[in-house]
Amino acid sequence: KIKGYSKQERSKIMTTVEPIRNKKDVEKVERYLQKQSARDHLIFVFGTNSGLRISDIVALNVGDVRNKNYVQIIEKKTGKTKRFPLNDKLKTLIADFVKGKRDKEPLFKSLWGRRYNRITAYYMIREACKNVGLEEKIGTHSMRKTFGYHHYQQFKDVALLQKIFNHSSQQITLRYIGIEQDQIDYSYNNFVL
Repeated sequence: KIKGYSKQERSKIMTTVEPIRNKKDVEKVERYLQKQSARDHLIFVFGTNSGLRISDIVALNVGDVRNKNYVQIIEKKTGKTKRFPLNDKLKTLIADFVKGKRDKEPLFKSLWGRRYNRITAYYMIREACKNVGLEEKIGTHSMRKTFGYHHYQQFKDVALLQKIFNHSSQQITLRYIGIEQDQIDYSYNNFVL
């Protein structure tokens, strides 16, 4: 529970977040988390490299990712099956992280041995971003939006990204990852009458 806020306000706080647009800032967060905790580092890298929602990331078990090239899940929010490849960066981090763990146990556990949850992840991401000087609206959903933003910047394929995110239109995808606002800002900044 986010202290001092109603359920509706908490929902708004956790959903109105921005992607991390600068790759150097993403790297800063990664370096910070790497020093703090292998678990938290892997959660962040998983989110920014897969585009999964935090609820799907924390639901993973060790056996879902150990020695895998692809991960297949049933999305918590949509109930749809999603299959995606793990990139080399994730495979390396996962291989180190799962050593000595049983396939049936949660991939991410709290200090008390329970499955890590999205609220704890929210505080972890916010704290990491604050410590590296990111003042934007950041939350766990920022990982998914960061994936989308940089995927779009690299491939310029909004139709593919729309399919990855299962959005109903390309316009929704562009708004979701902050590209629409970037375009508006660019037009204002470059308009002189």
